Amino acid sequence: MNRLIAVLLLLFTGPVLAVHEPWVTETFPQDVDKWWWDDAWWQEGQLDRPENHPVTAEQISYPSGDVEVPAWLFRPTTPGDHLPVLFLHGRRGLDELTLLLPRRLAARGFVVLAPDLWSARFVEKQPIEHDPAAEEDAARGLDTLLALPGLRGDRACVVSHTRGGYQALMALVKHDRQARGAACYVGYYPHWQDPNAPEPMQVYRYAPELEALLVPTLVFIGEHEQYQRLRPIVEGTAVLRDKGRDARLIVYPGVGRGFDFRPPSVRTFADDLAAKDAARRTELFIRRHLE
Repeated sequence: MNRLIAVLLLLFTGPVLAVHEPWVTETFPQDVDKWWWDDAWWQEGQLDRPENHPVTAEQISYPSGDVEVPAWLFRPTTPGDHLPVLFLHGRRGLDELTLLLPRRLAARGFVVLAPDLWSARFVEKQPIEHDPAAEEDAARGLDTLLALPGLRGDRACVVSHTRGGYQALMALVKHDRQARGAACYVGYYPHWQDPNAPEPMQVYRYAPELEALLVPTLVFIGEHEQYQRLRPIVEGTAVLRDKGRDARLIVYPGVGRGFDFRPPSVRTFADDLAAKDAARRTELFIRRHLE
């Protein structure tokens, strides 16, 4: 009897299919043009070797208007000058988990400044509202970074995490750091809409400033990213590409938001694969545009 029920269910429901987000039609963006293809690996079995550097961390601060912005400065201990990176945290702020992200960037061989935009203005962790003053604090962070000793070159890459993606966008476009210091932009599932905008704007539209983003852009999201964040990212990167900008979206199958910092107790193998791949691709992207 149980077998008969199972057969009937199969006949009427059909085979179980993989479930994807509604915007995915046949495949992921990176599987269309296969830009990631590597003949050296496929033909000869060669794997590239990522750089690994010991890292030191210190707390500093810098002025922005009438406030002093605390920040973490991560440096490789390897002798010599290094390329500069500004890291902008998300709504969670900087804590024991998210501080791992700028440290991992520094371990790739970069000098990384990570301002604490919430503590600077006594904003509680995981705020709902957006304080526009944080945009200027982020832009000033780029100025502070580029004034540090021990750097190679006079431009930096901005790497953002969740809501830090909006802070980065405003710093680059609204506060004109595309022309004054920034050479590239990386966003881990970035919030590309004003957090104070009405809910329909959050779901269906990206911030208008995005269309003025000129620097090369690399964005990472998971296949199971929340819809209100996913749609603006997908449409935003498509618009940038339509405008002839250097913009690339990478979608990691089987993961959602937080794949790069979810704690060990809830991490999956897919989270780790995505996080390590994104770290390596971020390193190569930064070097390409700063070197």
